[in-house]
Amino acid sequence: VQLVESGGGLVQPGGSLRLSCAASGFTFSNYAMGWFRKEREFVARIGRLGENPYYAELTKGRFTIFRDNAKNTLYLQMNNLEPEDTAVYYCAASTVLTTMRNQYRYWGQGTQVTVSS
Repeated sequence: VQLVESGGGLVQPGGSLRLSCAASGFTFSNYAMGWFRKEREFVARIGRLGENPYYAELTKGRFTIFRDNAKNTLYLQMNNLEPEDTAVYYCAASTVLTTMRNQYRYWGQGTQVTVSS
């Protein structure tokens, strides 16, 4: 099982980034997916077929989670980024649709996002 995040980097405040999470070694469409950051703080999650996206209050309507099951890939579009968004972002897979990090079975290694002028 592998989850590999990419798309992080350095961006100025107000800028945008799109994170990707490539999944392999398991049936991607059988799992709900989530994004977390820092010490596994919940950011967003989405159902197996792309239904019921749900976001943490911290995203303030700036982030969009979506997935492409044909490509076994999860995405997080982040707009209007703020310095407080600086963190390592992780994707994770769960058999249940949840915001609870301890219910996520598989985790990626993370990708660094730095928001700074």
